[in-house]
Amino acid sequence: MFAVRETSLELSVLHIPEFCTWNLSLESTLLDLPLSNCQIEITQQAKEVAQAFEENSMLPGVILTDGGNFVGIISRRLFFEKVNCRYGVEMFFKRPIEVLYKFARPEELVLPASKLIVEAAQECLYRSAELIYEPVVVEIAPQTYKLLDVHQLMVAQSRIHQLTNKLLHKQTQAKLIQTEKMASLGRIVAEVAHEIRNPLNCIWGNLTFLLSYFENLLQLMSVYEEEYSAPCPRIEALKKEIEFDFLQEDLPITLEGMELGAAQLLKIVNGLHHFSHMDETKPAETDIHECVEMTLLILKNRFKNSIEVVKNYGELPLVSGYSGQLSQVFLNLLVNALDALAEYAADRETHTPCRDNWQPQIEITTKVIETEHGKRVAICIADNGPGIPPENHQQIFDTFFTTKPAGKGTGMGLAICNQIVTEKHGGELRMRSQPGKNTEFEILLPLVGTT
Repeated sequence: MFAVRETSLELSVLHIPEFCTWNLSLESTLLDLPLSNCQIEITQQAKEVAQAFEENSMLPGVILTDGGNFVGIISRRLFFEKVNCRYGVEMFFKRPIEVLYKFARPEELVLPASKLIVEAAQECLYRSAELIYEPVVVEIAPQTYKLLDVHQLMVAQSRIHQLTNKLLHKQTQAKLIQTEKMASLGRIVAEVAHEIRNPLNCIWGNLTFLLSYFENLLQLMSVYEEEYSAPCPRIEALKKEIEFDFLQEDLPITLEGMELGAAQLLKIVNGLHHFSHMDETKPAETDIHECVEMTLLILKNRFKNSIEVVKNYGELPLVSGYSGQLSQVFLNLLVNALDALAEYAADRETHTPCRDNWQPQIEITTKVIETEHGKRVAICIADNGPGIPPENHQQIFDTFFTTKPAGKGTGMGLAICNQIVTEKHGGELRMRSQPGKNTEFEILLPLVGTT
């Protein structure tokens, strides 16, 4: 409290720390900055305002009140500009400050305390040149005001700008590292798939010959039995020992099973080889259904616990794109759906109420739709899991944003998906979710020959 004679001058100025010690973030508001509170009744003399400025060199201005109610402000700059002009002392110094206030008619910028620092700085800079250094009036609560020095606001804005640059650099580095990881993984997978595929093709091709050879041997045995019908005890004993009748029936089935297994393994290897094309340099005509099927094949082991996959495939033309990167998008979206269903199923067994007769399901729909940008291929991947809370919808594609526990999510998956779809393919990635019902991601890609 600062008192002069019989007048009342309330003076409370917050200590202003070094800006480097301010705990600022991108979401910091004016309330996070040092604010001053010097209130003077408009009936007090101007010389008392001068004394307040003299005693506190950091005071940007004073708040004028009338019976405790806010009237306006007089800044340090404006006060001394008027007082130091010709005859200023005689006109204002020994008169109520109300006289100087009405004479100067200053324009005040009043902002709520919840205003973001970056937005407040922008509004200050939009003022006219003569007002650019005037302090900002911060409304803490109804009829409660404090002052903010514009210099402190600009320092804070500069600090936040530095933090933004650091964050962007960190995000860029993280994306580069993740991209390099995926490209390296793709090259390794491609090499392994290539090494496996060569001997696998050999096994696959020879199984066909082996089955044919066995049938030829059986024909030869049949001819021998016709030509030499007299029983031979030694042959009969060996046939009984090796269970020849069962061998005749079971060996073809065994070879066909091996052939089927080799064919399935060949599909998986081809899928891995297809998925590994993360370092493609040029877009090529891509079959979306093939990309989806190859991704489902890779994730075959994850589709357990009675998770049903419903495919509603429409007739799709080819799209111009990078098949490996699109497969990465489908993989990330399907893994997220599987994780959501697994979490929902676990909650059903513990404490969270779930829908009656709920059956985990992933639905994949493909079709051509008409949009404001022309015809697009639409690929929808939907699950009937717990959905995404509305408060997370705006952040879902932000880098590093994740709702998964530490160690289970990096916050990169959907950000990379969005980057691949929008930047690499000129498409759109949309999300729709109803909490407690479902989540759907829709990928829109241009057709070949369209922009």
